[in-house]
Amino acid sequence: MKRFDIIDGMRGYFLVFMLINHLIFAGGYWLVKVNHNQLAFVEDAQGFVFLSGLLIGMVYARKMVKNGYAAGRQAIYSRAFELYRYAMGIVLAVLVAQMFLPDAYTVWYNWLGYTTFDDPLRLAAIATFLFQPTFMDILPQYIVYMLFAPWLVKLVLEDKWVYVLTGSLVLWMAAQLGLQRIVTDPLHQIVMGPDDQGIRASFNLLGWQIVFYSGLVLGAMTSAGKIDWGRILTPENTFIPKMALIVVLFFLPLRIMTANGLMPDFMLGKFASMEVRADFGPVYLLNFLAVAALVTWLLAAGPRHPSTFVRNAAGVLTWIFSLKFLQLIGRHSLYVYVWHVAIVYAVYYFDGRSPELSELTKTAIALVGVGLLAVPAIWREREKFFGTPETPPARMKPQAKVAN
Repeated sequence: MKRFDIIDGMRGYFLVFMLINHLIFAGGYWLVKVNHNQLAFVEDAQGFVFLSGLLIGMVYARKMVKNGYAAGRQAIYSRAFELYRYAMGIVLAVLVAQMFLPDAYTVWYNWLGYTTFDDPLRLAAIATFLFQPTFMDILPQYIVYMLFAPWLVKLVLEDKWVYVLTGSLVLWMAAQLGLQRIVTDPLHQIVMGPDDQGIRASFNLLGWQIVFYSGLVLGAMTSAGKIDWGRILTPENTFIPKMALIVVLFFLPLRIMTANGLMPDFMLGKFASMEVRADFGPVYLLNFLAVAALVTWLLAAGPRHPSTFVRNAAGVLTWIFSLKFLQLIGRHSLYVYVWHVAIVYAVYYFDGRSPELSELTKTAIALVGVGLLAVPAIWREREKFFGTPETPPARMKPQAKVAN
């Protein structure tokens, strides 16, 4: 199996559950409850952002080592600009659709606010990522993080990764204290629109950057050969999975309680202050570190462990992330993510214009939506799937006979 196949499978896995979670139906639907986030404070966005940082570090550190810092920086910025075009493209597509679809302004108001082409201030806020329509918020944070990625990859290659992680941790702590509001509160008033919405974002950039940049550091160090994973992730070294499992089991009943409204009031206030998803609070950070460490160890060392149970658990994970469908959409995660936004908005519009759908219909729509995720991936690999028509050989002109 190629080195990135498992990573592609994981990205595909997160994209599938991202779509399922983002499909909104009147009255909800049962499929959204079939998710790992019902058992741990770990969600698809965290894995998606971490793996994006990991691949940025792996791919562009290699480019910098081979072609120099300037070439690697230019490659990262080119990629960031490509992402920006797609981020703005999906917003424009939805706004154009809103102009022509009946009642679209009403149906999509909760997601778009009063956003039209007649409001240059709102459009400027969108273009600068200050106003992010619902489910269009992962790409903007990814782009912002990439602006600093060249310098940080360079620091890692210069063995200054400790400074990178320390700086990232400081910024994360600043987010937990709400220090970003020193800047965001005045900006919020400046870009306030007629719908009383100014800055709108699902993710605190200072909080969530620790997910991306920790992945970037690990990816760059791996690419540069600065980490010997073969010595760390061994069947004999069970300290990492044991500690991770303790954390996971500690939070398991707490997550079940919060997911089902069972947490007592005397616990809820204190716990909720540490469980702020938008800031990537301490509860989310601890859970993510634990689950990421446990899954990584299982995939790398689990298949060689003497315990049958551990080998079987590792086999299940490997099988899931080896599914061809997941790897297909994971290889083209950018395009699939943008396409998933279009699917989600289309389904939300359809649901908003229809009587409440049955559970069976909602499930069928969700499964069809999952299947449709493959459309942009298949299109980009169309030569592999459909081949290219063979060009008939050129016909040779008959040569004139030369008289003897």
